[in-house]
Amino acid sequence: MTCNHCAQGVKKFLEQNGLTDVSINFSTGITYFNNPNRISIKNIKSSLKTIGYDLKLEKKNKLIFDVEKKFLVSLFFTIPLFMHMFLEKSHFLNNAIVQFALCIPVYFIGLSYFGKSAWNSLKMKIPNMDVLITLGSSAAFIYSLLGVYLYYGAEEMHSYLFFETTSTIITLVLLGNVMELRSVKGTTSAIEELLKLQPRKAVVSLNNQLKEVNISEIKVGDILYVNQGDKIPVDGIVKEGVCFVNESMITGESLPVVKKIEDKVIGGTILVEGNCRIEVKKVGNQTMLSSIVEMIQKAQHNKPEIQRFGDVVGSYFVPVVIAISLIAFFINYFLGISLQESLLRSIAVLVIACPCAMGLATPTAVMVGIGRASKNGILIRGGNVLEVLSKAKNFLFDKTGTLTTGLFNVEIDYLIQDKKRLNNLIYSLESYSSHPIAKSINSYLLEKAEKITLKNVREEKGVGVKAIDIDGNKLAIGSENIFKSNISKKYDVYLLENDKLIAGILLNDSIKDESFTLIKSLKDKDINLSVLSGDKKEKCEFVSRKLNIKSYYYQLFPSQKLNKIKQYKKEGLTVMVGDGINDSPSLASSDIGISLGNATQIAIQNADVVIVDGQKMSNVFTAYQISKHTLLTIKQNLFWAFSYNIVAIPIAAMGFLNPMWGAFFMAFSDIVVIGNSLRLKYKKIQ
Repeated sequence: MTCNHCAQGVKKFLEQNGLTDVSINFSTGITYFNNPNRISIKNIKSSLKTIGYDLKLEKKNKLIFDVEKKFLVSLFFTIPLFMHMFLEKSHFLNNAIVQFALCIPVYFIGLSYFGKSAWNSLKMKIPNMDVLITLGSSAAFIYSLLGVYLYYGAEEMHSYLFFETTSTIITLVLLGNVMELRSVKGTTSAIEELLKLQPRKAVVSLNNQLKEVNISEIKVGDILYVNQGDKIPVDGIVKEGVCFVNESMITGESLPVVKKIEDKVIGGTILVEGNCRIEVKKVGNQTMLSSIVEMIQKAQHNKPEIQRFGDVVGSYFVPVVIAISLIAFFINYFLGISLQESLLRSIAVLVIACPCAMGLATPTAVMVGIGRASKNGILIRGGNVLEVLSKAKNFLFDKTGTLTTGLFNVEIDYLIQDKKRLNNLIYSLESYSSHPIAKSINSYLLEKAEKITLKNVREEKGVGVKAIDIDGNKLAIGSENIFKSNISKKYDVYLLENDKLIAGILLNDSIKDESFTLIKSLKDKDINLSVLSGDKKEKCEFVSRKLNIKSYYYQLFPSQKLNKIKQYKKEGLTVMVGDGINDSPSLASSDIGISLGNATQIAIQNADVVIVDGQKMSNVFTAYQISKHTLLTIKQNLFWAFSYNIVAIPIAAMGFLNPMWGAFFMAFSDIVVIGNSLRLKYKKIQ
């Protein structure tokens, strides 16, 4: 596939053959689809071959090399053919047979490359740009052949020879394709860089001996040895040693992170200092790196709304251009313009028209935008997410673990004498909760308590954790909502045994340093800000006042958060920012859900945007800015693509542009669009 029109044609064909929700990325060749009729891969492959495509289970990109070969061969024959225009008539290059011989290889290369693609697109009833190139070059070639046949040896024969036009059109468009494919390859570099992070080998302990094995042979539970300078092979947990790990390609964090025993490590990151033993927890497609790659690939398939307009126009583009070309020919001819000049103007219309620029305008910008985000440790689900995020009017924030660190100063008030038993109960109950408060309490109790056996454990969101111990006592830990009747709100967390209060916990959370910068940046963009929290009024008021957020809501159950989000969505596009675990319903119901996950537990399923390093709150604003600049780039690309065609086609029809220059400018238009998209990789966005 060489352009978005190719992908659209294949998509339509596959849907006609029983597949649904087909999504194709022309630059990578990767296709996603649903298969409700359970059509075999063998049948899909054989049906694709009828329209000139092959299905490969492993991608091997030889397309650029093939096009380069065709271009170089064409260039070899085109240069002497083009030079005849500057030589005397007596020169052997002005001989019609010599010109024909030089043109034939180039013309057949054009037929094999553009003609085949054109024919396949016509079979799929979505004619692409190659139809125009094939018609233009064939018209010039056949007209030249007729001139040789009818007037061979006569002086007027030279007025009919346009073999150099045929060759030059094909060669210049091939050059444009080479440049285009190389440029498009640059837009997918983020995925390739991530894939390169995956090491091929690992050192594993087998029968008390160290052995180097292929990465595919590693199993969950294996113990790996990683030394200074090595890449960590897969996701795991440190079992021995202390080391510093560079996680920049995953989290965007530039400084190495210290890893101690029981800390999680990510496959593909680099151990820059120290050495350690790692227990394997995830392999293959379950690893963090594989999840990120798959998410980016799927994101690049997800079209923003703005692309649909370009797709609709593109589907009518080729037939309209062919009609304009025919009209231009007849109008010029009947106005007294010579047959040759009328034909050249008609050919110029065909070769200067460029539906590719419109097809490339959106996907190239989306690929670069998503790639830049991933380099900063921001995972974006798709192009439509970028478009919606760029237009957001409201940003709603969870408090605990989002605006605040999620780490608390813990103070336990023991209401009965057995402190050790109380610590064990608190530690055991909170180990079943994924809430940041529970994690902070257990971090505080790590050296002071041990886990005990509990039965019938269940977590109620917004309430707490309930269970039964081995003696049959009913246990509960959570907010004041675990009480059946009203109580004084003295503590933040309550521990109950058989409905009797036996311990209370006081917590003081701290605001993340980057939260201040984030809130100021969003306020400068005139975005409405609000805090939605299940915490007490006093704590929500404190955090909101410190961050200068005027609107805040407290003691909200998950269902109440959803109601608030619905209200905000009526006022404008709404973004919810949460920790991605207990805020899952809110993230899913908002227009855009931004999850703050840690590096190994990302709530990909419920969030549209994932900030891998949950402490880097500034990346929320970075994601917003990338979305704004991506949408701006798409608009610029579409403006160029449409204005180019609107201006160029009439100029060609009026005879101010010959076909050779038309082919050059057509190729140039694609490069401009791709170049503008690649600019997004490096431009300053803040």
